[in-house]
Parts: sequence; C-alpha cells; structure tokens
Amino acid sequence: MSELSQQVLGALALELAPGTPASRDALPQREAGVLAAAMARDLALFAPEAAGLECVMAGAHYDPVELLRPGWPVHHELHQLAARAPGAMPASGRIIAFGTHEAQLPGALTPAAEHAGGPLRLVPFVLSGDAAVVARVGDLYERDLMERGMAGAETALVAQDAFGLRVEHARYLTLHDLCALTAMQYEHAGLAPLWPVLETALLSPDREAWLDAPPEPLLHYSEGEVRIALFSPDAWRGHYRPKDHAIEDGAILETAFGHFEARQRQFAAVLTAHGVPVTFVHCDDSAESRLQLA
Repeated sequence: MSELSQQVLGALALELAPGTPASRDALPQREAGVLAAAMARDLALFAPEAAGLECVMAGAHYDPVELLRPGWPVHHELHQLAARAPGAMPASGRIIAFGTHEAQLPGALTPAAEHAGGPLRLVPFVLSGDAAVVARVGDLYERDLMERGMAGAETALVAQDAFGLRVEHARYLTLHDLCALTAMQYEHAGLAPLWPVLETALLSPDREAWLDAPPEPLLHYSEGEVRIALFSPDAWRGHYRPKDHAIEDGAILETAFGHFEARQRQFAAVLTAHGVPVTFVHCDDSAESRLQLA
C-alpha cells in the first residue's frame, strides 16, 4: 500500500477570471504560512477532526496536469519534505507550509513553466496523522467537498493578493474530485475516449487498459506506460476501413489519415503532460497490431 493512501490528498482550486495576467507562482515562506493557516481553518470547518491532523501545503499553484500524475508526485514530495521537518507533531496537529527561500521552492515543488497560465490553478495540501482520524476525515471530504467545499472569503482574498491573481471562485477538492472534474472537462474537449486509460494510470497503475475503438488511435496501457500503434497509410486503411467501406479517393484518404495522425499526437501530448510515458510502436500488419502492443 502506498504511504500516500493513508493521507488525505487535495487542493485549493482557484478558478481565475478570464484575462487574468501573469502572476507569481510561488510565495515566500511567511506568506505561504499565512495562506496555509487560512486553508487549515477552512478544512477544520468542513471536518472538525482535521484540526488534529498535520496539514502540509505548498505555497505555490499548479496546473491540474501537474497534480494528476501517477504516484501523485507533488503530494508525494510534500509528504517527504514534511517527514524531514524538525519537531514532533503536537496532539492538536500542526501546519507546515513550504515557501520560497531566495526565490526557490524546496525539493521538486517548482511549478512547470510550460503549464502556467491556465484558468484553474491548484494549491496542494496533505493531511496526515492518526489513521482512524484520517480515514474519517477523508471519507467526509470525499462525500461533501465537491458540493460544499467553497473556501472562506478570507482565504480566497489571501490567495488572490498573495499570488496576484484574479480569483472568481475558490474551493477545495480531493484528488478524486479533481479526477472527476478533469474527466468532465476532457469529455467537453472531445477527449472522453482517452480518459479511461489515463484514469487507470492514475488510480490503478498495476492494471492494464486498452483503447481499441475505431476511428480512435489504438493504444495499450501496461506497466506504467502507454504504447500507441503507429500505422503506415496502408495498415491504417486495413485496420480502420473495411473493404466494403473503403475510401477510393486518394485525396480523401490522405486527409483522413492526416486527421488520424493528429489525433495520435493529441493523445500522446495529453498523456505526456500527465506524466505517463508514451511509446509509438510500428504496426504495419493491421491484423497483428494488438499483439504488437501487448
């Protein structure tokens, strides 16, 4: 069992107003501490027992793809850094905030510049402590945060001022809530066929998953990576176009194959952004393509 499976993992989600200018993505230690204290107060309002847990947060905001990666690397880093923090946790719980020192965040907490500028930014937190209390708080959050997890007005204002953002809504989500929200967003973006594969990589990484639903790309998730079938034009035609529905016009065939390749690149880019390794496998024999990906 993963050590993070015994923690409550979540984030303060900041929904930004359109046209929000570039801001700083990380806070100095003192300001990170102020925001962490405000977040801890909010989280205790939703579940009073949370006040007795250790609340660890990063004084930084991230794109959803940075948090939704196999092994939850940002939350894992928070947990590891907190484990090395001096002092024992008091009976009433404690708050640990990681901010910048000389403009640098500790460990591997620095948000990726290539994912900056999105409309939803996330400030991650980890709650840990007595296993029974963590379980009760986690169950309560999984049940209720999506519906009633609005951040307090003070917390939203602290986050807005500290990061220099224009925040329209501020609410708390568990990582499972964030998965559900992302699945819905991907459905609206036309990426619904890919989500079950990505969900397997995130939530059940030891299992396998296939996407074999023409006209979508053929891909297989196994052992931590996704293998995508790379077809030649003829093999693609053989796999996706039965002879009785064959495209005879060369120009139409070329355009359709170009759209298929663009879809492959799109899927590969999404998976890579979520930290899932992608390998393209040449499959010139359409009849054997699944065997070649297995």
